[in-house]
Amino acid sequence: MYETGSVAGLSKSAGWSAMKMVSDAGMEVRSGGSAVGDPNPCADCDVRSRAVCAALDNSELAELASVNRHRSLESGECLFFEGDPNEAYYVVLDGSLKLYKLLADGRRQVTGFLFKGDFLGLTFADEHSVTAEALEGVKLCQMPRSTFEMLVGDSHSLGRKLLQVANRGIASAQEQMLLLGRKTALERLASFLLWLSARAEDRGDSPSKLYVPMSRTDMGDYLGLTVETVSRTVTKLKTSGVIHLADKGIIEISDLDRLEDIAAG
Repeated sequence: MYETGSVAGLSKSAGWSAMKMVSDAGMEVRSGGSAVGDPNPCADCDVRSRAVCAALDNSELAELASVNRHRSLESGECLFFEGDPNEAYYVVLDGSLKLYKLLADGRRQVTGFLFKGDFLGLTFADEHSVTAEALEGVKLCQMPRSTFEMLVGDSHSLGRKLLQVANRGIASAQEQMLLLGRKTALERLASFLLWLSARAEDRGDSPSKLYVPMSRTDMGDYLGLTVETVSRTVTKLKTSGVIHLADKGIIEISDLDRLEDIAAG
């Protein structure tokens, strides 16, 4: 199964481990099951309905809650690096992350973005295939690999849910290959904004007033464009009245039909 939202894998360069930013300081000491007066905090989690754990019943949730941990990351902090041992799975409770791979010459390919409710992990794999970096302050639920994989083996509904996650990852990878291989810069950016709109709607947020936590460099590294091309293309969409740049990090879709036409080519 793919790392959610990703495309695929490379080896770490020498000395990478010296760059690691992840430490136990980013992990809350308490487990999910040790919250005072609440033996099963997972049952009241506000992302449960759209996360993979929605497939678990209360007894399975209680078992998971007894061993999970909450992690907090600051903007720019890495949760794990490509090639790191896969020791846990994660659900994003708040914030957003980018997934990327580095080539030997230092070039970077962003392979996906994760938001609240998303699952992160390469199921049954021994190593992570990408690096996961926080785009802003992030909170995650960390689930030990052994316990989660045991639940996957015992729960048919969880297995089906993970298959859905894998299918979305494959569809995302196929869409990115289309973006990189066939679409113009304008079509790529329009498609990306429509994807952000669909993801926002899935989370219950506005599909027309988009929160965009990634930088234009991140967009370019995802879409296969230079940051200058991203900036010119954003300006073109703005001056043509398709989008409006509101507050920092906010893009409003002013003409959805036109944006869809552009994305379709």
